[in-house]
Amino acid sequence: MPTSTASFVPDSIDATQWSELQPLFRSLLDRDVTSAGDLERWLEDRSDLDATCSEGAAGLYIAMTCNTDKPECADAYTKYVENVQPELTRISFELNKKQAELSEQFGIGDAGFRNGRYVVLTRDIKAEVDLFRDENVPIQTELDKLGQEYQAIVGRMSVEFDGKERTIPQMAVYYESTDRAVREQAWREVAQRRAQDVEPINTIFDKQIKLRDSFSRNAGFKDYIDYTFVAKHRFDYTPDHCKAFHDACEKHVVPFMRDLEKERKQLLGIDTLRPWDLAVDVKGRAPLKPFTDGADLVAKTRAVFDAFSPDLGAMFRELGDNGVVSSRHLESLLDLDSRKGKGPGGYQYMQDKSGKPFIFMNAAGTQRDVHTMVHEAGHAFHSQYCRDEPLVAYRHAPIEFCEVASMSMELLTMPYWKGGDRYFTDETDYMRAKRQQIEGSVTMLPWIATIDAFQHWIYAHPNHTQQERSAYWLTLHKRFGSSADWSGFEQLHETNWQRQSHLFNVPMYYIEYGIAQLGALGLWIKSLEEGERFALDAYARAMRLGGSRPLPQLFEAAGLPFDFGPDIVGRLVDRVRAELSKLPA
Repeated sequence: MPTSTASFVPDSIDATQWSELQPLFRSLLDRDVTSAGDLERWLEDRSDLDATCSEGAAGLYIAMTCNTDKPECADAYTKYVENVQPELTRISFELNKKQAELSEQFGIGDAGFRNGRYVVLTRDIKAEVDLFRDENVPIQTELDKLGQEYQAIVGRMSVEFDGKERTIPQMAVYYESTDRAVREQAWREVAQRRAQDVEPINTIFDKQIKLRDSFSRNAGFKDYIDYTFVAKHRFDYTPDHCKAFHDACEKHVVPFMRDLEKERKQLLGIDTLRPWDLAVDVKGRAPLKPFTDGADLVAKTRAVFDAFSPDLGAMFRELGDNGVVSSRHLESLLDLDSRKGKGPGGYQYMQDKSGKPFIFMNAAGTQRDVHTMVHEAGHAFHSQYCRDEPLVAYRHAPIEFCEVASMSMELLTMPYWKGGDRYFTDETDYMRAKRQQIEGSVTMLPWIATIDAFQHWIYAHPNHTQQERSAYWLTLHKRFGSSADWSGFEQLHETNWQRQSHLFNVPMYYIEYGIAQLGALGLWIKSLEEGERFALDAYARAMRLGGSRPLPQLFEAAGLPFDFGPDIVGRLVDRVRAELSKLPA
C-alpha cells in the first residue's frame, strides 16, 4: 500500500483555527485522483489532516473539562464549537462524498481489493454521506453547548462535610464508613446538593431531546433511535438485540444482584437496606485504602502493569506523572485527582496526531478509583497498540470493542494488585478488592440495561413530559434496580438518571458497556481456563486491529463470541457465582 513520505500537514499549524485548516481541506477537495494508488495516498493525507483536527479539538475539550471554572478554557472551547466545528462538519461531508465516489470508481471498498483493507472504511463513509444534512450543523452546535452547560453545573457541585469543602466524587469515601450515621449524613448532604440543580438539568435535557428528535427527522428517520444505529455504525446488531440484553439482565443478573443485597442486609444486621448501605463493607471493616492521591495511584498502577506485562508496563510509563491541565498545551497526560471546578467522570482521549493518550478522572482514594484507573489505562493501551495505523479512522474501534480493551484490564490485572509497591499488602484487603471487582463486573449490567432501556423509551417518545419521564424511570428501577429503600428521597430517586453524564454528552451510548463487559468477562474466564499468556496474546492481537474489521471479527480475533443474549449472560453469571464461592465474603 502506498505510504506518504512526509506529513501532509505542517507541524506548525494551529488546528483550532479554521483559517489555517481551510486551505488544506480545499487542496484535498481539488486534487486530481486518477488511480487506486492515488486514492490510497489521498486517504493517508486526509487521515493526517483529520488526526490534526482531532488533536486540536482534544486539547480544548481536555482543558475545558479539567477547568470548568476557568472562563478562558470554557470560552476557547465554546468558540471552537461555534466557529470551527461547523466548518469542519460541512467540509468533511464534501470530502466524504468525494471519497465515496472515488472508492466506488476504483473499487477499493471491494472485499477482493487488498484483502478487504477498505471495506469497513468505505461502509462507514457511505453512511456518513447518507446521514449528512446541512440544517443539522447548527443543531449539533447547540447540543454541544448544552452538554458543556451540564458539565459546568456538575463541576460546580460541592458540599461542606467533615470540616472541609468536598466535591461529589470525594464524598464517595464516606459511603464506605462503618459508622452508619456518618455514611447516611454524607449521602444526605450529596442528595440535598444534587436536588438544587434538578430543574436546571431537567431543562437542559428537555432541550436536548427536542433537538435530537429534529436532528433525526431532518436526516429522514422516524426517531433518534433509528438515526443512532446508523450514525454509530451499529451494522451488526439491532434494537431487538438490545431488548434481548435487557431481558437477559432481568432474568439472570437481577436475581444475582438481589441475592447479594439480601446477604448484605443480613450481614450488616439491619432491617431495611438503604442507599447509603450499598458500599460499606458487610463485615464492618474499614474502607479499602489502595492509594493516597493521584501521584500514589500512578506509582502503584505502574508497579501493577510492570508485573502483569512488561509491554503494557512500558506503555503505561509513557503517560508520565499525575498533573493538572492548565491549558490545551498539555504538560501532563494524566489529571487524576478530584477537585472543585473539574468536570465529572473519567475518560481517555487519544491525541491522534501525536499518538499520545490522555487520562482524566476524579480520584478520591477509593477502590472504585482503582477500577477507573486500570479501565482508562486499557483504553490507552488500545490506542497505543494501533497508533501506527496510517488511517486515523482505523485507530478507533467500535465502542463495543473499545470497552473490551478497558474492562478486560479491570479483571486481568487482579492477580497483581497485591505486593509491596502495589495497591495492597494485606491478604484480606486484597481478597475484598477482588470480590468487589468480580461482583461489580456483573452487577453493573442491570444499570446498563436501565440506562439503555431509558434512552430507547425517551427517543421513542420525544414529546413526553418530565412527570412521564420520572414515572418510566421508576418503572425501570423496579425491573432492574437495587432493592434499597429510597423512602424520603422520592424526588432524587425519580431523577437519579441525571448523574449519568452519557445521557447529556453521548446520547444512545451505553449498551456498548454491556456488550463489552460480557466480552471482558469471557476473556477473563479464558485466562482462568487457558492461561494468562493466552488471554494477553488474544488481547494484543485483537487490539492491534483497531477498527479495521467489522465488530464480530474483532470479537473473534480475541477468541470471543459476539453474543449478548440470554444464553451467554446466563452462562457467565453461573461461572461468576462459582468463582465467588472460592473467595471469602
